[in-house]
Amino acid sequence: MNILVTGATGKVGSRLAQRLVQHGHTVRALVRDPARATDLSDHGIHLVTGDLMQPDALPAAVQGVDTVVHCAAFFRGATPEEAHAVNNLGTQHLAHAAREAAVGRFVFMSTGLVYGPNGGALAQEDDDCAPVDAYPQSKLAAERMLLAIDGLDVRILRLPFVYGDGDPHIQDVVPFMRTFPPTQRMSIGHHADVAQAVIRLLDKASPAYRIYNVVDDEAPDLATLFASVGQPPPDGTDPERAKAFAAVMDGRRLREDLGFQPLYPRLADAVDAGQA
Repeated sequence: MNILVTGATGKVGSRLAQRLVQHGHTVRALVRDPARATDLSDHGIHLVTGDLMQPDALPAAVQGVDTVVHCAAFFRGATPEEAHAVNNLGTQHLAHAAREAAVGRFVFMSTGLVYGPNGGALAQEDDDCAPVDAYPQSKLAAERMLLAIDGLDVRILRLPFVYGDGDPHIQDVVPFMRTFPPTQRMSIGHHADVAQAVIRLLDKASPAYRIYNVVDDEAPDLATLFASVGQPPPDGTDPERAKAFAAVMDGRRLREDLGFQPLYPRLADAVDAGQA
């Protein structure tokens, strides 16, 4: 299958693109500056120059593509306006180009943060969403836009906190979550299992316009997450801010529809395997 991956220089996209190549697919990556993406070329990934905010460049990027896997996003450091522009409007540009090019499938990497504060209840894909931050608001707007497009086979993956494969994501998030309650649980997923979810979407004719949560079998509390990188538990001094990240996702739909089973069901499994 010929696959276009956006965001292939990011944490999720770079690892995913390499796994797609290893799975036998032909992968091209949409990059703004090819000179900064030579490591992708070293892994057999073809580079195509383009920018989500420059729609005239996108038709060439999607020409001859069977599937688009859209990972690109503006997250940390983005103003609300920048988040909306890249994550919503940029997605719209790409989706329209894909539809015009008769791309067979469009996989959108969204986030479990779209559920918003729900008291830590198990969030299912059909639940109402009420995110409070600009990033998940922009991703939810993009989801709704994609689900309303006729003539494009859309699948949406709502990702949890993604870790593993040498990604320092857990260590990086410690300062941000230092004031969160230590007992608050958070859905997580290993990079290998994010790739597995995408590959299963590619391989099976599951229903179009379908949303899937991608999660491990176990959502650890933050004290456990911090301990995995040798950090003391968070101090719990700002529980209000933590509420925006309190949803824990239900992963049954992906398992029932596509036979997904996490390669690393628990954080402890990844730690024991040296893959955390």
